[in-house]
Amino acid sequence: MSYKTYMSYKIIQKTNELILDTLFPKKCLLCEKEGVWLCEICQEKIEFINFQVCPVCEKYISPLGSPCQKCKTQTALSGLITAAKYSPDNLAILVHHFKYNFISELGEDLGRILLKGATIHQLPLPNLIISVPLHPRRLRWRGFNQAEILANYLSENITPGFPILISKNNLIRKKYTSTQMKIKKYLERQKNMQNAFTIKNPAEFKNKTVWLIDDISTTGSTLFECAKVLKSAGAKKIYALVLARQEIGKQSFVV
Repeated sequence: MSYKTYMSYKIIQKTNELILDTLFPKKCLLCEKEGVWLCEICQEKIEFINFQVCPVCEKYISPLGSPCQKCKTQTALSGLITAAKYSPDNLAILVHHFKYNFISELGEDLGRILLKGATIHQLPLPNLIISVPLHPRRLRWRGFNQAEILANYLSENITPGFPILISKNNLIRKKYTSTQMKIKKYLERQKNMQNAFTIKNPAEFKNKTVWLIDDISTTGSTLFECAKVLKSAGAKKIYALVLARQEIGKQSFVV
């Protein structure tokens, strides 16, 4: 894209935003304060998680959300960081608007939450960031990949001024799957995601520490399947990072 084309795009984008802000004034989605999607007061009410658990069984507290001894052969993930609690009073509302009311601008607010989660738990810096891809059919419907927006925010803000490289269009969702949230049984969710992903250029991941980004994890099946193909491509370590996990808090944790 030439500089002239880029500037024309930005002017059109700003014009569209001005029109939308005039017709549909921006308000905090939680308290209706004008001018922002998430005000500072409401952002302070997001409850961050101060411990992580085994990503498979969710029974054992573990640093960086690494698999416990019983589960380490069941996933290629090195760890799963869940940033905050999926509270129906705040984060659940924000994620719903982000994904299903198509408010892509929320990506910056949610990206800050994700970055704080990574910082709290001192997640090792990656060589490469990758988002869980959408199938082209779902991408056309939504108009954007919410996980990619979060990944872009992290890339630019983990080490300000020195963006972390993002892998684009390499991890591919080749299978159109039902939405995981609509599937209630764990085994059915696993089956739904089997062989859903492929990689075009494995060399990009060889010996790399990778951050795998998504918005919400349910049973973890999507992340596990992505991690499996990334590991097969030669990734050294794969850390998943999500805003929230719906099941968290439903187990009796063991130190």
